[in-house]
Amino acid sequence: MSYNPKIHHRRSIRLQGYDYTNSGIYFVTICCYQREHLFGEIDNGEMKINAIGQIVSNLWQKIPQHFPNVELDRFILMPDHLHGIIIISESEENFSLANIIQNFKSISSRKINRINKSYGISIWQRNYYERIVKTEQELKNLREYIENNPANWKDSNTE
Repeated sequence: MSYNPKIHHRRSIRLQGYDYTNSGIYFVTICCYQREHLFGEIDNGEMKINAIGQIVSNLWQKIPQHFPNVELDRFILMPDHLHGIIIISESEENFSLANIIQNFKSISSRKINRINKSYGISIWQRNYYERIVKTEQELKNLREYIENNPANWKDSNTE
């Protein structure tokens, strides 16, 4: 079914009026399409990344090569999603957080589909979650959340 504005009422989850090209620290969560377990599995509280997960992890680490004003902080790949902290600094080129995430999702989808010989298959959910990190304490808490995520993870598909 195609998008029909009369029956589909998409509401943006972005902070209204905020300029996402601003320098800042952003916590993001990107989920696999239909929460499919594509990247590996949790074993004894540790994430065991498979070959597709390794591709995604490598491409995440390459984000600063495409966006020189971006620095990556903590990152964790889970079976069906990822969490990462992205730091955007001031630059002549004003790439938004959405540009960065869209580029990452597009490149990773193409590469995974090429390897799986399954062109056009959705890898990622349509959107992503973001949070603007405002304080050092919040950053510290998010870093701990990322580091502890595999040990605390509950599979939403089995609950």
